[in-house]
Amino acid sequence: MKLSHLVFAVSALAAGATSYAQQAPKAEDQIRYRQSIMNVMGRQFGMLSAMAKGDAPYNKDAAVKAAALAETLSALPGPLFGPGLDKGAPTKAGTKIWSEPDKFKAALEKMQGEMKKLPAAAGDVATLKTAVGEIGKACKGCHDDYREKEFRN
Repeated sequence: MKLSHLVFAVSALAAGATSYAQQAPKAEDQIRYRQSIMNVMGRQFGMLSAMAKGDAPYNKDAAVKAAALAETLSALPGPLFGPGLDKGAPTKAGTKIWSEPDKFKAALEKMQGEMKKLPAAAGDVATLKTAVGEIGKACKGCHDDYREKEFRN
């Protein structure tokens, strides 16, 4: 490919990305994206929790990969709890998220802070147990206060 063709292709991609970014995604799409992130993060954490509890055999390579993915995903959902994203698709996100945004943000940041420690902790089953316990507390606290038991619209 000639350099001029490459420059044109990159320019076209950048223009397309800018155009897409300027179009606000529908609330329904953002809610479903948020749910997908939380689902995958929960599955990774579930695997790590099972290893930490001895319910599944500890596998260092799998633990390190799952921990890295869970930590990466933990940074993504914050903006997806923004204004207007309390409805638009069935969700278990509690309405208190939007009526107590500062408290919710603090709870989310606590979970994210604990998740940042997870990849380093996953390399050893003893440190994994400790990290899983702290993350579990952070997740439970948020779920107890900000998650509904049933879906709502």
